[in-house]
Amino acid sequence: MASPAADDYLKTVYAHTEWQDAPITPSVLAAKLGIAPSSVTEMVKKLAAAGLVSHVPYGAVRLTEAGTARALAMVRRHRLVETWLVQEFDYGWDEVHDEAEVLEHTISDRLLEGIDARLGRPRFDPHGDAIPDVDGHVERVPFVLLADAAVGHTGRVLRVSDQDPEVLRAVEAAGIAVGVEVTVTAAGVSVDGTDAEVAHAADVIWLTA
Repeated sequence: MASPAADDYLKTVYAHTEWQDAPITPSVLAAKLGIAPSSVTEMVKKLAAAGLVSHVPYGAVRLTEAGTARALAMVRRHRLVETWLVQEFDYGWDEVHDEAEVLEHTISDRLLEGIDARLGRPRFDPHGDAIPDVDGHVERVPFVLLADAAVGHTGRVLRVSDQDPEVLRAVEAAGIAVGVEVTVTAAGVSVDGTDAEVAHAADVIWLTA
């Protein structure tokens, strides 16, 4: 099962439950990957046979210990490449996801280690997602989704999903970035006393709890 397609499946299963608890179903997996459900069913069977996921018909897909280790290795590659592109090549945070999707499958372990060292062993990528270390350890802090945060809650922006470049650009234009402290208001959030309307992005921004 050493293939880019298998790695993409494992990475997607991992990422689905990284910031929320609901397990991923084959139909959701198909939608995230943009692949026909029948193709997902066949690949999930192969991954299960290889001991990388556990799955029962019509049930959730979950990573095994081996699948988690492999997913973390791919997540590490993806997020280090994103960070490298932003820091070394002046890419915007809205431009790196698709590039990293390609490069993560092509760079060698030696180059990846060189990138990590050159960047100073970063712990988080430009979107606030934790970069697993070489042993698969991931740093965690308590978090809350902006859409679920109570009015008056003050927290530091931990993460902004990288799935929609237009949303990333809108969030940036509103003065919101990873590490910025915001206070939740009835209209959106307040950044340094200035109100920002972020209803369109409330489900893709995570704050410290």
